[in-house]
Amino acid sequence: MTTYDDRAGLTDLTTAVDRVRRSVESVIEGKPEVVRLSLTVLLAEGHLLIEDVPGVGKTMLSKALARSLDCSVRRIQFTPDLLPSDITGVSIFDQQQRDFEFKPGAIFAQFVIGDEINRASPKTQSALLESMEERQVTVDGVTYELPAPFMVVATQNPVEMEGTYPLPEAQRDRFMARVSIGYPSADAELRMLGVHGGVSPLDDLQPVAHAHDVIKLIETVRQVHVAESVQRYAVELVSATRGHPDLRLGASPRATLHLLRAAKAEAALNGRDYALPDDVQALVVQVLAHRLLPTAQAQLNRRTAEQVVLEILQRTPVPTADGARAAYGSAGRAAPLYGQRPGDRRL
Repeated sequence: MTTYDDRAGLTDLTTAVDRVRRSVESVIEGKPEVVRLSLTVLLAEGHLLIEDVPGVGKTMLSKALARSLDCSVRRIQFTPDLLPSDITGVSIFDQQQRDFEFKPGAIFAQFVIGDEINRASPKTQSALLESMEERQVTVDGVTYELPAPFMVVATQNPVEMEGTYPLPEAQRDRFMARVSIGYPSADAELRMLGVHGGVSPLDDLQPVAHAHDVIKLIETVRQVHVAESVQRYAVELVSATRGHPDLRLGASPRATLHLLRAAKAEAALNGRDYALPDDVQALVVQVLAHRLLPTAQAQLNRRTAEQVVLEILQRTPVPTADGARAAYGSAGRAAPLYGQRPGDRRL
């Protein structure tokens, strides 16, 4: 019989992530899948877009995640009069030094909360493009590196709400995943009244992981192995969106990269040092749907991007374990069975 043991790095990862998860769930009642996705995006070096109606806890989730990590945190309230320089920073002339001095903006933090991002003008929204993709900011021809780790968690209201601007396609494409919190169940809402009815639980929330811990966890996720068959599966899913008759804009190559990174983080959270097609399937809707633009006819037929992605997922053949078995066999160990967790016995 053959057993599969966790590496020490993966054991440390699951332990640390579990501490953060419990910390966030002490504030966000009844939404474990949303909290897990937030941690997946963090470990995959991505950015998270939280979209839902007002009052369901979008900002509370982002604050709880930020306070659970011992990282520098800045919050930006996006309003129609917000300027790009308020985000990136501005150079001010120093009369004594007879030179310009750069004053960093709110983006210079390890954890940036963009509250109601679609209430600012597209000009202001575009100030985030360089920082989200390249982890740097260029002002007056000078480039400034952003601290590591760096993550943007943005909240937005549905575009049907008054006073909102739809995010540009380039902006949406830089978010690794989009999630909707949704209304809580009756039991979760009742527990929320008991917890939030007096004081805010955020007041008692203490950091449970440090910035250098997060960097180590991210490095562990980078080492997760992805077989060529799983990579090809991700490419086929993304490529299918580009020629679908119900879509006028498919997913970009950046979406393929984000899907692969998210799958590696999902595998690590499951205690594996290899990714499976299951990991890709678990995140494909959250990673791809917000990047897609349905055609006018599809909108008339009430076809959503999520429905199109699920249809593509059903039609795309899932790779067999043969490719992964060959890859793992060449490394001198038996290949994992798809769906098998480390420590499970193989007969």
